[in-house]
Amino acid sequence: MFTGIVKARLPIAALDRKEDFATFTLAFSPELGSGLEIGASVALNGTCLTVRSMESQPDGSTLASFDAIGQTLAVTNLGALEQGDVVNIERSARMGDEIGGHLLSGHVMAQVAVLDILITEHNCVIWFERPAELAKYLLDKGYVALNGCSLTIAEVEEARFSVHLIPETRDVTTFGLAQVGDAINVEVDPQTQAVVDTVTRILAERAAAE
Repeated sequence: MFTGIVKARLPIAALDRKEDFATFTLAFSPELGSGLEIGASVALNGTCLTVRSMESQPDGSTLASFDAIGQTLAVTNLGALEQGDVVNIERSARMGDEIGGHLLSGHVMAQVAVLDILITEHNCVIWFERPAELAKYLLDKGYVALNGCSLTIAEVEEARFSVHLIPETRDVTTFGLAQVGDAINVEVDPQTQAVVDTVTRILAERAAAE
């Protein structure tokens, strides 16, 4: 499980692609890599991956590698990454951790495109497309995870929605590097999804019974 509070953004140090398979290697700082073990779960752009191998470096950093299968590469933006591209990183949540965002599974549902970026001296507003299959879960003031970052939806229109980013979010996450047209991983809030699906099912059952 994750909380959507991204701890760092890291470049892909090495990338080994095969047919329907890829291995990503990243260099974790001593602080970020503290306690990291083979088999641990780490979210890359909100996608839950498992540490396959680790190698300590002379500077104290740790090279950690992660495998992604074809389905993961097809559904998420990891499939378009190249060596040197930067991704959001979150270690899995631990009992007793402060939960500053909302609970996430790291199971990305789709990708949405960045439609517009509006930057002023103290604010940044990013508009994303709102695909029909996810629209009922992307609600005004609801939670959403974008590239693994827990955010609150600020405005909703028929085919798009926006979020407002504080400077800290722009500095720590890849949203400080975002450009129009970028494909962003989406995981909708599981509680919102459960409520919407339950209400939809109940209303459908009542309508069928009448």
